[in-house]
Amino acid sequence: MSEGLTDDELRFLQETFDLAREGDTAALAERVDAGVPADLTNSGGDTLLILAAYHTHAETVRALLERGADHSRVNDKGQTALGAAVFRQAREVVELLLDAGADPALGRQSGIAVAQVFDLPEMTELLNAPRA
Repeated sequence: MSEGLTDDELRFLQETFDLAREGDTAALAERVDAGVPADLTNSGGDTLLILAAYHTHAETVRALLERGADHSRVNDKGQTALGAAVFRQAREVVELLLDAGADPALGRQSGIAVAQVFDLPEMTELLNAPRA
């Protein structure tokens, strides 16, 4: 990822990932609106959406989805934003992703697999509930 980028550009990209981790929705949305890809991916395959979902920032997840972030991206470990949200038992984030069409069975560490492995019956029920 760093090939051909200046130190300032690398710092900007790292800060962008930090905005997703921290749930700074306004600043992150501003960057995406200005041209940063909604599916910007780090060296581990984590997208901004995966990071926001893992850190349980529902408003940031919503903003990224509204800006076209792909909920079906799988990182290098086989994880999706939905799987990350299930692991963290972040009901609102899980619902946002499901409503956007996220597949509970996608990825080696899918939402369904995570709910089963960690015995999360509430998450299993949510993943299997019919969507409107």
